[in-house]
Amino acid sequence: MAELKLEVSDDLKEDISKHSDIQWSKVFEKAIREELVEIAKRKIILSALNKLFEKSKFTEKDALELGRKVNESMYKNLQEKGLV
Repeated sequence: MAELKLEVSDDLKEDISKHSDIQWSKVFEKAIREELVEIAKRKIILSALNKLFEKSKFTEKDALELGRKVNESMYKNLQEKGLV
């Protein structure tokens, strides 16, 4: 099994030290594995989105203009409600 050096804040180290009955290496390994699964999921989703939109004619300029229109509309809506 490989060894990995991990840096944590002093207060976290103090809290960890209070629970010597816990196998922290297993806790960290589980957390790292879960994060790697989430990274893999994000890559799959991004790949699918890229494939879906690869032939799109919607430009960055179009997106910015749409965003401005949405912001203006939301701002007017909030003004009408007296929230801004």
